[in-house]
Amino acid sequence: MKVIDTALSGVKIIEPNVFGDARGFFKETFSAQRYRDEAGIELSFVQDNHSRSRKGVLRGLHFQKTKPQGKLVSVVSGAVYDVAADINPASPTYGLYVGVELSEDNHRQLWVPPGYAHGFVVLTDVVDFVYKCTDYYDPSDEGGVAWNCPMLNIAWPLTDVQLSEKDQRYPGLKDLHD
Repeated sequence: MKVIDTALSGVKIIEPNVFGDARGFFKETFSAQRYRDEAGIELSFVQDNHSRSRKGVLRGLHFQKTKPQGKLVSVVSGAVYDVAADINPASPTYGLYVGVELSEDNHRQLWVPPGYAHGFVVLTDVVDFVYKCTDYYDPSDEGGVAWNCPMLNIAWPLTDVQLSEKDQRYPGLKDLHD
């Protein structure tokens, strides 16, 4: 597998080995030993999630306040533009983000360590999106940042997006830590 470091500390793009022929393909989507040794992911995963969304749906930018989750995210079918954003005011990369296309064709994964905000927008008619989490989801602990926060200035490939009511109410980064 190929591991690509990004501008954000600990955020990594992972390209698993894919073995294909006329019958289809095989890939290993996770191995604790390989991901520890080759990608430096030493946290245990305790919860797997799977979401299905239509084109233009934007989910995020989400995080948990006191029990942050690390997320290993990928696409089973379709494509998304996936984002990890640094929301820690003490970080030298505060306000920066990494964006990458994840698709069934490129097989890429994104490792989003605990403490970053995460979100994605669907680029295809339908997407099946999966993620492994290092902590349990707790609705009373969730937080978020506005998807169109001017401080983050994310270059989303779609701007006509569908948001949940909750995602529409999230503050910008400037107001997050007040």
